[in-house]
Amino acid sequence: MVALLLVLFTLATTYLVAARLTTPRRAVVATLLLLGGLGFLRRVPQFLNDIGATGLLLIVVCLLVRAQEKPGSRALAVLPLAALAAFYLRYGVVGTFVAVVIAAVLAYGPRAWLAHGRRLALCAGVFVAGLVPHFVYATEVTGSPLGLILSATERAGRSYVGDGLVYYVSVFPYRLAGDLGAVVMAAGLWGLGAALRRRRRHQERPHDRRRVFLGLTAVLTFVVLGVATDGEPRFVYLSVALLTVLGVQTLAEAAGRWSATVLTAVAALAAVTVPATAQYVAHAATPCPHAQHLSTVAVARQLASDRPCLLVTGYEPDLGWYSGCDAVTYGQYRRMPPPSGVEVSLVLFERGRLQPGPDSLRRLIGGRATTTRTIRTEGSLGTATVITLRSSG
Repeated sequence: MVALLLVLFTLATTYLVAARLTTPRRAVVATLLLLGGLGFLRRVPQFLNDIGATGLLLIVVCLLVRAQEKPGSRALAVLPLAALAAFYLRYGVVGTFVAVVIAAVLAYGPRAWLAHGRRLALCAGVFVAGLVPHFVYATEVTGSPLGLILSATERAGRSYVGDGLVYYVSVFPYRLAGDLGAVVMAAGLWGLGAALRRRRRHQERPHDRRRVFLGLTAVLTFVVLGVATDGEPRFVYLSVALLTVLGVQTLAEAAGRWSATVLTAVAALAAVTVPATAQYVAHAATPCPHAQHLSTVAVARQLASDRPCLLVTGYEPDLGWYSGCDAVTYGQYRRMPPPSGVEVSLVLFERGRLQPGPDSLRRLIGGRATTTRTIRTEGSLGTATVITLRSSG
């Protein structure tokens, strides 16, 4: 129910923000395109916070636009509340905040923001004050106010710094938005480029700064998150939504007097795409992870413990969540100092991924005393072998 409410909230927010930035008719088209995108719809059945955070980030972006275009509005008063809500729903949005701030300064210029003076300072103060509970908790858990955020970056499953950006470039834009959405997102990039060219020639049109802000936010989000973490379509839903809105706007403007016909055609195609993508998700994308969960969840529940424990596995999200233990990948375990006072278990599956070979496994055990047990599962990963190392603490 919570997941469904978050999806409905984000879709409603997408429509309302797009309607404010463009027109209600174009907003309908943009919302249908977002919903029909493969990268978005395949995550709807999963209990993830990325979708809800996207809706809150869209509100943040809209409030910044309103603060510049209607200086007397209360946008800056509401802004820190929306930003804090997004942060506490998913503190991984910090990288997106960085992209939004940089884009806002580049699009509108430092002077435009400094003109807000005290109101902007008060907005920043409220936001920082709202982060205090997080800083306190992070200090208790990690010893540093930024410990949780930095830990998330360190635990990113990347092979090298920037491999997330390489991934986004390689899958852009089909894996993010599907066939139809890919065309519209590409049009959004073209519209951003046209606005930047007009700006360089001092031939700005009305709302070109808005277009530059939205487009740069989308592009910089790819760059910042691509460098800071591994690539995942769900990390950049904000970019997908913004480029989709810009793409619909660009196509409508390019069509001129035929804009209504073009938008109707795109909306009709999008309306067909939504159920088609839903069928693909239900019958092709979902069964595979479901069969995998039948293995990981069954093992995790048998390993549940009230004592400090660490599971080393290629399936750390499932095993960590359902067991209550900390969980890391084998690559992360090799880079971390030997844990003390913690029961460490290496979990290998019969048909698992990212698992060490016999020689590497012996090096990880390092001659320590172990106990081994097998857990049979009905899932696609087969039987699990759990090697528990005797605590060194």
